[in-house]
Amino acid sequence: MGKVQVVPHNPIWRSLFAQEAHQLSTALGAMAKEIHHIGSTAIPDIYAKPIVDLLVIVEDISAVDTKSSEMILLGYEVMDEYGIVGRRYFRKANTNGVRTHHVHAFEIDAEPVKRHLLFRDYLIAHPEAAQQYSDLKRKLAKQYPIDSRAYTAGKDKFVIDIVLAAESWQKQQTVSDVDVLKQKQNEAI
Repeated sequence: MGKVQVVPHNPIWRSLFAQEAHQLSTALGAMAKEIHHIGSTAIPDIYAKPIVDLLVIVEDISAVDTKSSEMILLGYEVMDEYGIVGRRYFRKANTNGVRTHHVHAFEIDAEPVKRHLLFRDYLIAHPEAAQQYSDLKRKLAKQYPIDSRAYTAGKDKFVIDIVLAAESWQKQQTVSDVDVLKQKQNEAI
């Protein structure tokens, strides 16, 4: 259990992502093939827990284990898989103990990579769906202010539905649609 707080979108999250991605890139070196801003802080204009989520894509997940001391030096707590097979998870808090960043590392072809990126991209491209998600998050935060597990479980069906819609949407994309989406991502992230 934990406190659930969602706040209005803060444009600073984009720069916090960029700063942290730079530090991670330096710490992980060539191992980090890609670093993406994911989660609600990556989606413009929606409420979010004020924690920046970063997705680090690597070729070999076990190699991430060799960088634990570098992650600790950056202020991260090493959480290993933390309930998701094939992931390496790290969390960071500020000096007051308030969580500020989560790092999720996966191998390039891991299913969660596709799911995280599709979810983000779909909500960026579909502001009405993003607003529905924002409204749901606010409702659940009020309903479960001190139960983060119930808050997360309450989002499950919506997330599954969005991922299914996103998969269908992705199949229908044309080259020009993809270019427009990339432009929106660059503006949002």
